Amino acid sequence: MDTPENVREAIEVLQQLGLKEYEARCFVGLTRLSTGTAKSLSDLTEVPRTRVYDAIRVLEAKGLVEIQHSSPQQFRAVSLGEATETLRDQYDDRIERLHDSLGAVTAVDEEEESPIQEVWAMSGREAIENRTDGLLETATEEIVLVVGDESLLTEELVAGDESLLTEELVATLNDVDGDIELVVGALTEPLKRRIQAAVPDATTFVSGLEWLHAADAEDETAIGRLLLVDRSTILVSSIIPDSGEEQAIFGEGFGNGLVVIARRLMAQGLIPARDPTR
Repeated sequence: MDTPENVREAIEVLQQLGLKEYEARCFVGLTRLSTGTAKSLSDLTEVPRTRVYDAIRVLEAKGLVEIQHSSPQQFRAVSLGEATETLRDQYDDRIERLHDSLGAVTAVDEEEESPIQEVWAMSGREAIENRTDGLLETATEEIVLVVGDESLLTEELVAGDESLLTEELVATLNDVDGDIELVVGALTEPLKRRIQAAVPDATTFVSGLEWLHAADAEDETAIGRLLLVDRSTILVSSIIPDSGEEQAIFGEGFGNGLVVIARRLMAQGLIPARDPTR
């Protein structure tokens, strides 16, 4: 349905992808027209007519708009599928160039003589998911993962944006090398069975941490996920139920007090043979 909200959101997303406001307005306007002139596009988008021509030239250079050199000139947007592929290619190219440029930047501080044990904080569901996947991929000996508040999970284990066990996470867990101990904790027996079905090579257990089951009445946050990798790196996230916002802390270093405490807490409910404190 064509609504002001949809139009506004489309313009905002295009700006996030690198278009300027007038360019985004004109492109969205053309998607609503079979063809358009500078006048009709200006009337629809409220972009000044003289600025429409500037925006169209940029959009044509980006491969998003076609021009018919008639009198007056006619403009039309390329198909939605072609436009999204073009924008995706341009976005991926920028990410690749950013990766290469940052990788070539030389550090200005001297290397530490010994690793420092520190605890860092981060926020945002996507960033935390990426960090979780990254930590899992660095494992060489052992992975212990405990999924927190069950109320945050959907009925299907790997379905829905609010599920902590996303398709990507399940895929990463299933790709773990067979020589690495993989242990995944659940809050309930039904959830444990769903995890077993999704990650059959993992050893699963029902967590003995009762305080993971729900947020405290006086505390609006709930535990999201606990991850311990190689008994030396820990990630703990919390969820704010009303907004679904996720925040996390993580620490590295075998002697890190946070890691030591986490190992002991996460061991509750594990069978003795897989107890990470041993």
